Amino acid sequence: MDILERFSKYIGFETTSSEESETVPSTASQLELARYLESELKNIGVSKVLLDPNGIVYGWIPASSGLEGKKALGFIAHMDTAPAASGKNVKINVIPDYDGNDVELPGGVCIGVKDFPHLKGLAGRTLITTDGTTLLGADDKAGITEIMTAIETVIRDQIPHGPLCVAFTPDEEVGRGADHFNVDLFGADFAYTVDGGPENELACETFNAASAHIQIHGVSVHPGDAKDIMVNAALVACELAGMLPASETPRYTQGYEGFYHLDSISGDVTQATMSYIIRDHDRKIFEARKKALADAVEALNKKYGEGTVSLTLEDSYYNMKEIIDHHPHLMENAKAVMEELGMSPEMIPVRGGTDGARLSYMGLPCPNLGTGGYAYHGPMEHITKEGMELASKVVIGLIQKYAQ
Repeated sequence: MDILERFSKYIGFETTSSEESETVPSTASQLELARYLESELKNIGVSKVLLDPNGIVYGWIPASSGLEGKKALGFIAHMDTAPAASGKNVKINVIPDYDGNDVELPGGVCIGVKDFPHLKGLAGRTLITTDGTTLLGADDKAGITEIMTAIETVIRDQIPHGPLCVAFTPDEEVGRGADHFNVDLFGADFAYTVDGGPENELACETFNAASAHIQIHGVSVHPGDAKDIMVNAALVACELAGMLPASETPRYTQGYEGFYHLDSISGDVTQATMSYIIRDHDRKIFEARKKALADAVEALNKKYGEGTVSLTLEDSYYNMKEIIDHHPHLMENAKAVMEELGMSPEMIPVRGGTDGARLSYMGLPCPNLGTGGYAYHGPMEHITKEGMELASKVVIGLIQKYAQ
């Protein structure tokens, strides 16, 4: 199947995950794509396929004759799309021989070169966007497309390979993609997630990540009689936000710089809630960030009374570099494959996380490969057919490399 045709099929499935849901997967619609992928793996010749009760699709391809003793290699991508933007009724917009200039989408959105200077480098390719009313879903249906295309090619062309394992997970976008992943069942010695940005991207570093949920209890009385009595929960929330460094937010940080991100805030005089995500590549600074937030909460309780502000902190994942550094061949081989394909590998720190970050600490070393996509989680998301084709060739190259 042509890679664009396959990608178009996958983005037709609405698979938005939900942070509020307590079901597994978080949305039933993800199971529709899971069942389709289960069937497709069987149709392309994968000998053993399993859709488990948690919505994870596993597939296993036995080694070619004589290569049974090679290390088992895995590839993983996620099925869900981010709840930050609608993933329903995605209308694909294909621009052959793209000219490298601003793209005006039918929905009134402009993908501009000013904001996305890399667009100039995509000139001459087949650019893929939406109509501007939804996200595209390249994060991470492009990854699924590239893995599936690579596996189909390996089986069809009888490319020699060691034991191969593939998996497609739900709920990565809400931080639960690895919650029910069975590393022992999967059986890979090493794996790659295919869930990054440009096709030449190669990453073994993620943020350390934590979520913070804050509840503020105010005291509401008539404002005319409020002197030394009223505690305005909404204002306390604003005060708390002001106690954190204003320059250490996503808008002002890049590269290895961490941040505090106020993800949501709501409330009134009586009650207020805040949600933060805390990120840093450096583990010591990460721990210091969590302490700074806890210290701010403690200071407000001293000022307004114990119990005014409550904080729940929960670690989400850790920087996988601590694990990947013990397996340097993973990065060396991926870099070599990209160079053999005429690509210039770009090894960057991921300003986020992947299933691979969790899986690495679960015993499955798992760096991340690019998919060819850009501007994820919104209506300006875009990718190229050629980028997906190269990303799929990287997967094939790695399969060949580990068979040597």
